[in-house]
Amino acid sequence: MDDDVEGGALGPYQDKPRTFPNMRSKSYTPLIFRIFMGINVRVLFILLLLGLGAVFYVGARTSPIIVFVFSVCIISFILSIYLTKWVLAKDEGPPEMAQISDAIRDGAEGFFRTQYGTISKMAIVLALVILSIYLFRSTTPQQESSGIGRSTSAYITVAAFLLGALCSGIAGYVGMWVSVRANVRVSSAARRSAREALQVAVRAGGFSALVVVGMAVIGVAILYAVFYVWLGVDSTGPTKVTDLPLLLVGYGFGASFVALFAQLGGGIYTKAADVGADLVGKVEQGIPEDDPRNPAVIADLVGDNVGDCAARGADLFESIAAEIISAMILGGTMAQRCKIEDPSGFILFPLVIHSFDLVISSVGIFSIRGMRDSGVKSPVEDPMAILQKGYSITIVLAVLTFGLSTRWLLYTEQAPSAWINFALCGLVGIMTAYAFVWITKYYTDYKHEPVRTLALSSSTGHGTNIIAGVSLGLESTALPVIVISISIISAFWLGQSSGLVDETGNPTGGLFGTAVATMGMLSTAAYVLTMDMFGPIADNAGGIVEMSQQPESVREITDLLDAVGNTTKATTKGFAIGSAALASFLLFSAYMDEVSAFAHESFKQVDIAIPEVFVGGLLGAMLIFLFSAWACSAVGRTAQEVVNEVRRQFIERPGIMDYKEKPDYGRCVAIVASASLKEMIKPGALAIASPMVVGIVFRILGLYTGHPLLGAKVVAAMLMFATVAGILMALFLNTAGGAWDNAKKFIETGALGGKGSDSHKAAVTGDTVGDPFKDTAGPSIHVLIKMLATITLVMAPVFL
Repeated sequence: MDDDVEGGALGPYQDKPRTFPNMRSKSYTPLIFRIFMGINVRVLFILLLLGLGAVFYVGARTSPIIVFVFSVCIISFILSIYLTKWVLAKDEGPPEMAQISDAIRDGAEGFFRTQYGTISKMAIVLALVILSIYLFRSTTPQQESSGIGRSTSAYITVAAFLLGALCSGIAGYVGMWVSVRANVRVSSAARRSAREALQVAVRAGGFSALVVVGMAVIGVAILYAVFYVWLGVDSTGPTKVTDLPLLLVGYGFGASFVALFAQLGGGIYTKAADVGADLVGKVEQGIPEDDPRNPAVIADLVGDNVGDCAARGADLFESIAAEIISAMILGGTMAQRCKIEDPSGFILFPLVIHSFDLVISSVGIFSIRGMRDSGVKSPVEDPMAILQKGYSITIVLAVLTFGLSTRWLLYTEQAPSAWINFALCGLVGIMTAYAFVWITKYYTDYKHEPVRTLALSSSTGHGTNIIAGVSLGLESTALPVIVISISIISAFWLGQSSGLVDETGNPTGGLFGTAVATMGMLSTAAYVLTMDMFGPIADNAGGIVEMSQQPESVREITDLLDAVGNTTKATTKGFAIGSAALASFLLFSAYMDEVSAFAHESFKQVDIAIPEVFVGGLLGAMLIFLFSAWACSAVGRTAQEVVNEVRRQFIERPGIMDYKEKPDYGRCVAIVASASLKEMIKPGALAIASPMVVGIVFRILGLYTGHPLLGAKVVAAMLMFATVAGILMALFLNTAGGAWDNAKKFIETGALGGKGSDSHKAAVTGDTVGDPFKDTAGPSIHVLIKMLATITLVMAPVFL
């Protein structure tokens, strides 16, 4: 790569005629932010102090642990404000870069407004359905003894659902808000040095990650503390502290609901635009990626923000919320069975682990520094090695803080050495996370053999590229499944042998051990999300550099960052599916506990030898395939519209290719925006309605055949099989798509004929097939399997 780039000596810009979209309209800010911005600064400051005072007062009434969690979250929010100011202080480069960035921001904010408007209407309708179900359902003996009546339970669940949905939406907005402002600053930094561009992209991603994780933790903590004080748990009232976690289930369901539609809508948008732009631009017209002459280029760049940043923010928010709540439920249940005097340590343990996650991930983010003297020439470092170094620091700190947390919160006189076993469970989870990141990197990074073999298959044509990509994706499911299997069994047995026993002397720590391993896996979530957000920001930066026609040496830097970004996005998806597998296992156990409580009889296993239960399992596996098919076909249909529009513009405006006429970028943006909003409804509705319909139908069947628990058993089998099929399908789709993309990137570095060669055209076809795999269907399945688990928890009474 050109040494002048690292040294900062670039010379004048190229004097090609430039075309820039003039799409900028009034900037969009969500209503909640507009209200705050309209308030006088002093009044806002006083309100903020009062709010913080109220939060800490409720926290102090609840537990010192909650005060610690609140303090860490607020410090992380202050740190994220510092990161934002640092990123926004960087320059936007020449005017042409700023114009392109404005157009991307305008398209992203416009789509976000419409998409989340649609999602919020659906959330309100679903909230009313949940309210009506809860008002007419039966109550459990525990609820009756704790004084939580039908109406109280209904309003608590609906309020938690709406709060979870709102926080998930804000998490998505934060992800998009920073990415549409950071992209142009990374482009500008790339004109000076690769290291500075990397640092800007990482810190922008870090801001988003700290806010997303911090909001997931503080949201659950505030709900818990409010319920604790409101229901009089600290007094001599009937409600016990172990009754509280089940009241939080609605929060996880609200987060999953928004994340599913955000991922579907954003994924359809980004990949329809990408496929349309690639097929006509690269393959038919032979112009580079992100060339300003391509009418779909702005829609493609907007898609990176709404699909990768906003949707991934909502996705990881929902992962953490679901994992925290399921672990709190299992911790409370175990503490109750073991008659532990103060169960609050076992219940609040997940919140403390994620508070430490914010601390250690911040250290990892700040460990990535720029060069002290940007004027000094230095060789270009591998960005992946720099990110990996930050991840290693975070992992080491995670091991230390996890050990401290288990000693602090999980020590009990009944089993003095139990905390050591649980610390080892956490270590199993941390090792699982590291293994997942390494395995996904091996299968998707072009430094390793699998992607290079895939790239080589492109030299013999399009068909061999597709065959090699599909086989690579299928093969890549083996190692992760073995790793998950080992971690679940290891954590379960470490928990079982912890010495904690119930009244009859049976060991009870197994499931909580698995929960602790899940926490270990997600204990570096903020840093992993930072690496993920880095990807689309770097991709956008490359697009802005190409569109504003900067020197080739600058594009080389952004291409390098983009290729690393593809790998980090793939590793995050691997990480997300691993944590989804463990979290779903926990939620499944929580569902069986809840059914036992409602049915007043033991429900500990599911017998698939019963025909109806086996059918439930088949339906669960089928749901994954049908959902994936609908998600991919939605991308295909929308991409066809984009392809036709781009072809039409090239035919009707022949001057586009000579820079004499300007493409109509806005038309492609409008096509993908309207089509993706329409297309996201069908697969989303399938995911929500399926478990409810199956449960109700088999419940009625059970009443007629004398099997009162049949509905609950069939739904349990559906959930189990859907989780297994979903894990395998998501691993296949994510890894195959990431490998196809990086095989294309490898050829674009000059290998096998380089850009424009027959090998490159075959690789573009593979990348096009992989696009809906890795960015629409695959990531949506992570959310789907957790949403199936939370919806069955919320709707369990309906199946009985």
